[in-house]
Amino acid sequence: MSDTEIEIVVDDPTAPEADSPAVTSIRIADVTVSLLLLALALTLGFDNWRTGIAWDSTGPQAGYCPFYLSVILAGASLYGILAAFLSRREAAETFVTRAQLWRVMAVFVPTLLFCLATQFLGLYVASFLLISVFMRLVGKIALWKSLLTAFIFTAAMFVTFDIAFDVIMPKGPLEAAFGY
Repeated sequence: MSDTEIEIVVDDPTAPEADSPAVTSIRIADVTVSLLLLALALTLGFDNWRTGIAWDSTGPQAGYCPFYLSVILAGASLYGILAAFLSRREAAETFVTRAQLWRVMAVFVPTLLFCLATQFLGLYVASFLLISVFMRLVGKIALWKSLLTAFIFTAAMFVTFDIAFDVIMPKGPLEAAFGY
C-alpha cells in the first residue's frame, strides 16, 4: 500500500451518540418550515396589498414588487408542503436526533441570551459573558483562560470600534459608569 492510500481515522469523543432517539423526521421539518414561510408570505403579501400593488401615474406603487415576491414565496411554500407529503422516502428519515438537537441548542441558547443581554448590558459586557461562558461550558477550557480571552477580545473590540473608528455601539450601565 502506498503512503497516499493510508487513511487516518480520528474519533470525536464529543460526537453525538449514534443510537440517540429521533426528535423529528425530515417531512415534519420540511412542512414546518414551509408553513412558517407561507405565514410570512401571507403577512407580507397582505401588508404590501394595503400599501398598494397597482400602477399609478408615476409608475408602480410601493407594494407592487414586494407583493409579487410574496406571491412567489407563497407558491414555493405550497410546493414544499406538497412535495413533503408526496415523498415517501423522507417520511421515515430522521432530521435530528436528541443528541444532535442538544448540541445545536448548546450554541443557539447562549447566542439568543447574548442578543437579549446586549439590550440591557451593552455589546461589550454581553460579549464578555458570551465568550467566557461559552469557552468554559462548551469548550471545557480553564476558567482563567476563558476570562482572559474574553477580556482581551472585548477590550480589543472596544478600542477598535469605540476609540479608533468612533462607531456607535450598544452601550450598557458599565460603559456609562466610565463615561462612554
